[in-house]
Amino acid sequence: MTKNAHTLVIGIAGGTGSGKTTVANAILDVVGRDKVAYVPHDAYYKDLSLLPPVQRAAVNFDHPDSLDTELMTKQISQLRRGQDVHLPIYDFTTHTRTRESVHVPARPIILVEGILIFAEPALRKAFDVKIFVDTDADIRLIRRLERDISERGRTTESVLHQYLSTVRPMHLEFVEPSKRYADVIIPEGGYNQVALDMVIARIDTLLRSLPDGEGKPKKSAKKKQLA
Repeated sequence: MTKNAHTLVIGIAGGTGSGKTTVANAILDVVGRDKVAYVPHDAYYKDLSLLPPVQRAAVNFDHPDSLDTELMTKQISQLRRGQDVHLPIYDFTTHTRTRESVHVPARPIILVEGILIFAEPALRKAFDVKIFVDTDADIRLIRRLERDISERGRTTESVLHQYLSTVRPMHLEFVEPSKRYADVIIPEGGYNQVALDMVIARIDTLLRSLPDGEGKPKKSAKKKQLA
């Protein structure tokens, strides 16, 4: 993937419920959301509308093959070239893509978040900064349980069954080993303020090196975050 001197691509990976979104929001608040193209890997789950519901539920959604990484890589490349993209919208209750999409305009900073983004060689090459959010397994399980029940219409039994049958095994096989590719590892998820401050300071330096200061963070946002 050809890199653009006018664009900074940040990848945030980590296990389910690790606090990736907390870290992403901290960066968004500092940089300014108007300067960031946000690209979540979760948007790229493959459409299973051709499968009956029983077979859809049996798919291993924690394996890299369940995600359309080829499309994601293509769209990141388009954003690098200054082209707007339309992210797919995935319905987790039916395991299908909706007919709608999210318009994402090209920005100086591209923020990519996902569990498996460092497990994919093509995606790893796209990132200028790779951050891994590391959190204990029990905390991650509790967070996933709360999220899937409240946001995705799941039952406790189904979440625990999926965790034991696919989430945990795939984490050990793909996610945990991908940690070695990270430039920075943040322990304790998004609640490690010292680590967050260090990461933000580094990103600040990188953004100021962009031509014409295109990615320069808003001072007010930075002060608020570091307070």
